[in-house]
Amino acid sequence: MPKRVVPDNLKAAVLNASLDDPVLGEAYRRMAQHYEFLVSPTRPRTPQHKGKVESGVHYVQRNFMAGQQFADIAVANERLRSWVEDVAGVRRHGTTGVAPLKLFREIEEGSLLPLPVEPFGLVEIRRVKVHTDCHVTIDGSFYSAPWKLVGEELEAYIGERVVDLYQGVELITTHNRAKKKGEWHTRREHYPPEKAAYLERTPARCLEIAGGIGPETLKVVETLLEERPLDRLRAVQGILGLEKVVGSGRLEAACRRARYFGNTRYRHIKDILNAAQDQEPLPIASEDVTQLEQVVTAKRYAFARSAQELFTIEEAGR
Repeated sequence: MPKRVVPDNLKAAVLNASLDDPVLGEAYRRMAQHYEFLVSPTRPRTPQHKGKVESGVHYVQRNFMAGQQFADIAVANERLRSWVEDVAGVRRHGTTGVAPLKLFREIEEGSLLPLPVEPFGLVEIRRVKVHTDCHVTIDGSFYSAPWKLVGEELEAYIGERVVDLYQGVELITTHNRAKKKGEWHTRREHYPPEKAAYLERTPARCLEIAGGIGPETLKVVETLLEERPLDRLRAVQGILGLEKVVGSGRLEAACRRARYFGNTRYRHIKDILNAAQDQEPLPIASEDVTQLEQVVTAKRYAFARSAQELFTIEEAGR
């Protein structure tokens, strides 16, 4: 590899052309870092800076490529090697007056850097949009980005093992690349604070929070999570969220009233709070709520009339 490369200001290499402080494209910068060469772009709006190189490009196009067709890249490379050794490399160069191959072998070859053991892993770059769920979609899989960037377009640098999301030259986040379609790679800090707190409320965490509010709230949460914890988790999270609105005291009273009447659903508890019924006294002492609840539960699934009574009525009707 050469120690220094002077590219044109093409967008694949240079994002911001500047004489003093050019900004390189991330993929090009990584390649330069991998091969350890210095990148020194041409001066902006100065076409004569690389005039000699442009002449060399025209020579290759007109002398080698014109009228040629190649079956594949291997055939093209083989013909190109022969052309360099037999034609281009042994001609008398118009500027130096020396055959290019002779000059290369005597002076330039010893100044080149050795190639690294591993070749550069080319990354694919795509424009992606941050959707309202705080994720971008790449090849059927989903990668999170900060919620403040919802609606913005980012550049995804897709490598063999990782996916980097950039906004301009700023690295936003890095994810492991998905191994199959449908995978979600999510960082909770990318969600809005209220959403992140909501996701962190697992069943175990909900029980812990409910215990901190009070025994009545804890009993309601335990009841809801006892049979189908995942199905009832949203309801439990909603109930615990009411504590921030009305305070722990009112939520405790509402849960006590909900248990008294045998209905601990989120909607019922919220209705109690909206109607300020949590501030009304219960018909019996609160310590008798558990006993009454057992009676209500037992009666809830019992037939009002026995089967024998129904058959007796039917026979009487005949």
